Amino acid sequence: MVRFAGFAEQLLNGLTIGMVYVLIAAGLSVIFGVMDVINFAHGELFALGAYMAFAITAPLGGAGFWVALVVAPLLVGVVGAAIERLTLRPIYDRNPLYHILLTFGLVLILNDVITLLWGRQDKPLSAPPLLDGPVTVLGVTHSLYGYFIVAFGAVLSLATWWALNNTRFGLVVRAGSQDREMVRNLGIDIDRYYTLVFGVGAALAAVAGVVLGAYQNVSTTMGSEIIIPAFVVVVIGGLGSFRGAVVGGLGIGVIQTLARTYVQSLEGLIVYGLMIGVLLVKPEGLFGSPEWQTTAESEEELLAGTRGGLLTDRQRFGIGAVVVGLLALVPLGVEVFYSEYALTILSEVLIWALFALSLDFVMGYAGLVSLGHALFYGSGAYAAMLALLHLTPSAFVALAVAVVVCGVVAWAIGYLSIRVSGVYFAMITLAFAQLFYNAVFKFDWTGGSDGLFGADVLYGVGSVAFELDEIAESIPLVSEDALFYYFLLGVVVGSYLLARRIMQAPFGSVLQSIRESERRTEFVGYDVTAYKRRAFVVSGSLAGLAGGLFAIHNAYVAPSLLHWINSGEVIVMTVLGGMGTLYGPMVGAGVYIGFEDVLSSYTDQWQMVLGTIFVVFVILLPRGLVSLPDRLQSARGPKAGAGGDRGEETEPLAEQEVNE
Repeated sequence: MVRFAGFAEQLLNGLTIGMVYVLIAAGLSVIFGVMDVINFAHGELFALGAYMAFAITAPLGGAGFWVALVVAPLLVGVVGAAIERLTLRPIYDRNPLYHILLTFGLVLILNDVITLLWGRQDKPLSAPPLLDGPVTVLGVTHSLYGYFIVAFGAVLSLATWWALNNTRFGLVVRAGSQDREMVRNLGIDIDRYYTLVFGVGAALAAVAGVVLGAYQNVSTTMGSEIIIPAFVVVVIGGLGSFRGAVVGGLGIGVIQTLARTYVQSLEGLIVYGLMIGVLLVKPEGLFGSPEWQTTAESEEELLAGTRGGLLTDRQRFGIGAVVVGLLALVPLGVEVFYSEYALTILSEVLIWALFALSLDFVMGYAGLVSLGHALFYGSGAYAAMLALLHLTPSAFVALAVAVVVCGVVAWAIGYLSIRVSGVYFAMITLAFAQLFYNAVFKFDWTGGSDGLFGADVLYGVGSVAFELDEIAESIPLVSEDALFYYFLLGVVVGSYLLARRIMQAPFGSVLQSIRESERRTEFVGYDVTAYKRRAFVVSGSLAGLAGGLFAIHNAYVAPSLLHWINSGEVIVMTVLGGMGTLYGPMVGAGVYIGFEDVLSSYTDQWQMVLGTIFVVFVILLPRGLVSLPDRLQSARGPKAGAGGDRGEETEPLAEQEVNE
């Protein structure tokens, strides 16, 4: 009897958390089903609702909760409507994956707005006295507030379902999700309905934030913590399916709670393993419609960077050579013009530049948006550190191990993942990354939450290997940090030249053809899936190399290297610089890290500034910084002979063969 009571109590806890998942996932699912928008900012709207509830209840006391439960969602709904009008509306005609990119920028903005208004400390949000205390039913004890969450969430979910299926608003919304142009032709302002849908979705997220905030603490991290489980729910239930959001939310809440209680070490592995399994077997989810399975032919293309413009490829390559030369001179100015911190920040830029280059290989050329690329970055770092600790102190061997391990992992994940496309590919890579992220906490050989550190590093192989300080002693005016900087610069420049050579080869032309028209490339006889997998392996290997360089440079690794936020940041860098150019994402990494370093010295809200810049770029300059010469040329009118020697910007191979 005691065992049954304990199980029943955990089941009720699971239903309580599950109902919160239902509320937040319902908004996510409706927004996607109607607008094709995967809203990464949904978690921050959830957190904003909780903080607004705190602001309302603080001066009103116990009765303030009921006011907050109504007012906070309305206010967040207004914020959501403003976001839709100002940011999303201008890019509806683009590839839906741009919506992911833009909403990630909104994550940075909203999180810093919350921090600016309420600080970083957790805030208490108490349940009303009326719902305080435990209740025992049939020997099972559960909080009265927990019962309230389940009942209130059920009523609100039924009301939302009824509104979508039995009102004129719901009829227009459902019709618009099928054929928005037809709805416009009937004289209905579908854009206004889109604004309302996004506002309602934001309000549902805020309701979830209010009720969970009173169940737990209100914190600045609650948005980033809830958004990934919310995506698990909508993927399993079915993107665009309200019924799927309900079933998936309750199911994941129960599974997660029971796993945390009875098999704690496997909690994350079970949840994300289930998400991967559903995506592989039925990508549209348990209750989703197959029509949401997007393909390259049904979407607008991802916008690559510059093509020709004011500068030819030869001129750009010359500028790149000058930049590398200037970077090589930086160590000579240490302690003369600036401190050694310049080498530290430039080393960080170079590592992230290589990471961004690796993502561009698949996103900019093959059109595959990986939301889990931090998996390879973190795995490479762990592989290198484990090799240093248990195999050999040679940095060269450790980096080789990182590249090989990540190449193998990328092949395995690519073999499973590339059978799906569009947002589903993005979601499955996110699921694999979260699976690995949870796994590194579970094993002693990965160091658990503490990570790994304390490895000695030698440069060379076997008996011909030295520490950097030994080498520095024999070279006048060159420090240990400067030697590592030169080593890092050589590796990054060499990786770029290798990637550039690959893209100039027929293999690269096929990848560009796949990005432009997957169906046409397949029609002329190329195995599109095989080419995507090979590109994914190269990309994963380069990301692993970047992670290995991080491990060697910092002499430690931690689970945070695999966190999804790193995948988001490298996407920001890639788009900011200009995807599909190789050098553009590297420029974006430099600008992002540079802005972060400069802004953080003046304001704690540097993420808000960077997020705003990124959102503006996605809307107004989607081809990135490297497209500025093109935009300037367009503003001045056509220039004779522009784009002369375009080198790697050749016509895609499939188009060449079709034209022939």
